[in-house]
Amino acid sequence: MKQYLLAVYSAEAAMKGEGEAGGAPPAEEMQRAFEAVDAFNKEVQTAGAWVFAGGLHPSATATVVRAQGGQVVTTDGPYAETKEQIGGFWVIKAADLDAALDWAAKGSAACGEAGGGWGCPRARVPGELWARRRDLDPRVR
Repeated sequence: MKQYLLAVYSAEAAMKGEGEAGGAPPAEEMQRAFEAVDAFNKEVQTAGAWVFAGGLHPSATATVVRAQGGQVVTTDGPYAETKEQIGGFWVIKAADLDAALDWAAKGSAACGEAGGGWGCPRARVPGELWARRRDLDPRVR
């Protein structure tokens, strides 16, 4: 079976109440989302599709490490200004792209809808499968 990365994106500025969006969901809503994600994790594990998963700290705590001119340069904080940041991820095993997308849909329902839209898994797939999917489904670009 191939492995797929399901990345959970969140808009940190919206969670802080910056910009047009309006702050983090209420604590009760977040708790429901945590419970839904926990149930999803158990389902993935029970199905034998679990490889690894993890949540990440806010991007402001990041350190960028890069090689430059034969030296290693480190910079505190996020490197790129983006509207969305990766907040967590799952690595799963799936027979094919369609099965991985089914898991991504379940993960999205667990952390996205229950959490008021604060995160949404997206499947990252090998190029050969992405090309196949694009040929089969004109909505995929």
